[in-house]
Amino acid sequence: MAALLVTSTFAFGQEAPLDGSVLPLPAAPFGGAIAKTFEGSTQDYPRPVAPPDGAPNVLVVLIDDLGFGQPGTFGGPVPTPAMDALAEDGLRFTRFHTTAICSPTRAALLTGRNHHQSGFGTITELSTGYPGYNSIWPRSTATIAEILKDHGYSTAAFGKWHNTPDWETSPMGPFDRWPTGLGFEYWYGFQGGETSQWEPQLFRNTTPVEPDTRADDGYNLNVDLVDDAIAWLDRQNSIAPDKPFFIYFAPGAVHAPLHVSEEWIEKFSGQFDQGWDAVREETIARQKGLGLVPENTDLTVRPSEIEAWNTLGDDAKRLFARHQEVFAGFLAQTDHEIGRLIEKVKALPEADNTLIILIAGDNGPSAEGSLTGTLNNIMTQNGIPDTVEAQLPVIDEIGSSAHENHYPVGWAWAGSAPFQWMKRVPSHFGGTRNGMIVSWPAQITDGGGIRTQFHHVVDIAPTILEAVGVPEPEVVNGTEQTPMAGVSMEYSFGDAAAPGTRHTQYFETGGHRALYHDGWVAASFHGAPWVLTGSVGFDDSVWELYNIDEDFSEAHDLAAENPEKLAELQALFDVEAEKFEVFPLDDRFAERATNPERPSVIKGRTRFTYAPGTVRVPEGSAAPLYQRSHRITAEIEVPEEGASGVLIANGGSSAGYTLYLDDGVPVYEFNYFGKNHYRVAGEAPLVPGAHEVSMVYEQAPFEPMKEVTGGIATLLVDGVEVGRGEIAQVVPARYSATETMDIGMDLGATVSRAYEEEAPFAFTGTIKQVKVELQ
Repeated sequence: MAALLVTSTFAFGQEAPLDGSVLPLPAAPFGGAIAKTFEGSTQDYPRPVAPPDGAPNVLVVLIDDLGFGQPGTFGGPVPTPAMDALAEDGLRFTRFHTTAICSPTRAALLTGRNHHQSGFGTITELSTGYPGYNSIWPRSTATIAEILKDHGYSTAAFGKWHNTPDWETSPMGPFDRWPTGLGFEYWYGFQGGETSQWEPQLFRNTTPVEPDTRADDGYNLNVDLVDDAIAWLDRQNSIAPDKPFFIYFAPGAVHAPLHVSEEWIEKFSGQFDQGWDAVREETIARQKGLGLVPENTDLTVRPSEIEAWNTLGDDAKRLFARHQEVFAGFLAQTDHEIGRLIEKVKALPEADNTLIILIAGDNGPSAEGSLTGTLNNIMTQNGIPDTVEAQLPVIDEIGSSAHENHYPVGWAWAGSAPFQWMKRVPSHFGGTRNGMIVSWPAQITDGGGIRTQFHHVVDIAPTILEAVGVPEPEVVNGTEQTPMAGVSMEYSFGDAAAPGTRHTQYFETGGHRALYHDGWVAASFHGAPWVLTGSVGFDDSVWELYNIDEDFSEAHDLAAENPEKLAELQALFDVEAEKFEVFPLDDRFAERATNPERPSVIKGRTRFTYAPGTVRVPEGSAAPLYQRSHRITAEIEVPEEGASGVLIANGGSSAGYTLYLDDGVPVYEFNYFGKNHYRVAGEAPLVPGAHEVSMVYEQAPFEPMKEVTGGIATLLVDGVEVGRGEIAQVVPARYSATETMDIGMDLGATVSRAYEEEAPFAFTGTIKQVKVELQ
């Protein structure tokens, strides 16, 4: 009875209201009769919560790192027939906006609050100890999934989840801020910002799972996610067909690494040899032809930091064109797979009464591949550039599991056409303007229509609530709710000319700022997004001013002509920033990744002991061995027949370290971003019996003019040295985005190529424990 009392009362015993302002909804009072025996008594079961009559199914699709000018549906160079078909049934929104980076956009989408209100002023790995930036999702900003679940919906999420604090992503939780703790009854996907399409690190709800097959057997993450979503829909429709569903489908595509099979890449062979300058011009011409941008829209100029295509050498052109062919194949394959999911939804009995919202990018195109592109996106995020010369010998492998490849900045700029800049730049529309498609056959009759009202990702949740017919709650699970900052867009579904209802919206991440108000935008750019270290500072910030009712692409800065309007918007930015917890501004990137104040399960520890079978430990929760002396000791038992396999590994093909036995011979290997594999090995296999296998690493003194330095690794067996060698370069800060530390095997992509075909290369002897000591 105590549990029933909690859910049916409110505010010190008062009856909770039934209007949906308080969730969960209270149980209805018992309406039967109770006599002394069952004879004469009348049963009355509490009825399950049911949504309003006619409530639609809801599918939200959020594509990753896709720019406004990339998909064909919005005038881009890559045909996207699945998006085209959805747009023909529904509406294309051409003035829809995100936050310019992933975690913040996702938080805003799912809560209807501005990203700082949910603690997501930045991505989880860069959190700082301020309310707007701590990445700790507050209970006062319940998700749309939680609200719909409490109104009787089935809820499920698939794909990327980049909204759990970095220190809470291990298999030990806590799980309050995982999808299943935030309103989703089912989740199949990955934690963190990116993962391999060939060898991902996946969870089903809160349990780590490994794909049944590998890339060589045809495994692909896009396909897997859609297959799982379709299977979930089949179960839902088989068991509870009258119950509406809410699906949040967020693939890792088209975020780096840009992975896709050669058959998709070949479709675009030779199609980008004209270069990024020409592709931008071709894109805006298509956009005008499709009526997506006004005829008077000007193409914004190329930043001076990006080279003109015609000044590049032949080798660079050939390499960069290949990078873009791979991206185009990846986007085309992603569109195809999303199309399979949409077709499944359209085949359901309630297809016409299904609201589908497809957002073509959580931000603009990514510049994280650096000016030259890269074979290893994690390397560039560690501040280490790639070169054309290093990439050319393996040009035909780009897109395969052999690399963590990403295209050059020039293609990100091309993909933001007709706007300035790209991802991580919320001051300009290249970072925040994303195409959106809304389909709802039961309610939208203007199939193929275009909508030009100014809206923002915070408006998605209120739109869904209005479509479903339930109110925004004031209290959820006993916590008073922060009012949603978003407004519903449903008013525009039936009227292309309806006046927009969003009058003001601020933008901020990484110190870049902008303020939209009634057709005007004030913008303060804060440094090239591919420069990941250092601070520009705020003392002499330059602000620009645009009238976007007349200047769709923000091509003409009016700051000098209208200083009064600029001052008005600058002041309004400060008002909004105070209101939504934007301060303090911080324009650092890499430096925030190593914030010593951040909570951590490893903070202050120098000794770690791992039991056998400890796997899928994220880097942020594993012993931090970066650029410091340390010792690894594995206590093992070798059986009579000998032993092979991994003792400890952290990272994957992008970078990392591994200690293993190769036919009984101890080996330590350090993978430096796939460029060098430093190997130290013994000379003889271990005899049967108990042994201590140790690797002692001594970090060399740092050299001021040298980007990365290494040290000496010494292998010992039972205290006796059996091998020694130089590790000339070690990783400064991070081995991977989602690869993990594993004891007794190497899950995901393997650190070493030597045992790649035998992955996960589980140890065939017995591990008693593995100890790591930091010095």
